[in-house]
Formats: sequence, C-alpha cells, structure tokens
Amino acid sequence: MEKIVVWYLRMSIIYFIAGALIGLVMILSPGETGYYVSSHTHLNLLGFMSMMIYGVGYHILPKFSGRNIYSPMIMHLQFWIGNAGLTGMVAGWLVLRGDVSHFSQPVLILSALLSLTSVVLFAFNILKTIKAV
Repeated sequence: MEKIVVWYLRMSIIYFIAGALIGLVMILSPGETGYYVSSHTHLNLLGFMSMMIYGVGYHILPKFSGRNIYSPMIMHLQFWIGNAGLTGMVAGWLVLRGDVSHFSQPVLILSALLSLTSVVLFAFNILKTIKAV
C-alpha cells in the first residue's frame, strides 16, 4: 500500500476519534451542544468517512480498473488541501461559538473552499483513472 494511502487512512481514524471525543463533550455539556454540532459532524463525515473513502478509493479503484492512478501528484496535493480545509472548519466553528460576526467567519469560508477543492480533485483524479480506454 502506498505511503500516502496509509496517511489517508491514519487521518481518517484520528478524525473518527476526535469526532467521538467531541460527541462525549456534547453529552457532558448538553447546554453547549449547539456549539459543537458542526465540528462533530464534519469530523465524522468529512474527516472519518471522506478520508477513509479517499484512501480506500485510491488503493482499490486503480486495481479494479487495471490502471495506474492518473496523477499521484494530485493524490498528494488533495491530502494536504483536504486536511487543511477540515481542520480550518473545525477550528473556525470551535472559535466562532455562534458569533457569525467573529473573525473566524473568513476562516470558515476559506476552509470550506479548500474542502470543496479536495473533493473535486479526488473526483477528477479517480474519474481520469477509471475512464474507459
């Protein structure tokens, strides 16, 4: 398994643990649950699920198609962009705490754009990899 694929899977597990920890915080502090919902959700879905899908997809889909990955460079770039986007969003929401006029609002927008870029890079790279010859 390629080193970058292992890193996608490692980050997936780290985000899963972080999401579960925030879930515990939500149970222990029910009055503040609303502050943590976005971070909890994104750590579990965009962090755990997406990173797992990226890692497994990059490992399995080229083998199924009988082709090499279209762009290993995109695969590496997407890893960093996706992680930056997710961690920026989580940090932004934790700092924001319901105050949308706060300085973290631009951080959230930039982070969301980075996350979207990561999704598009994955889709492009996989579609180019599995396309019919």
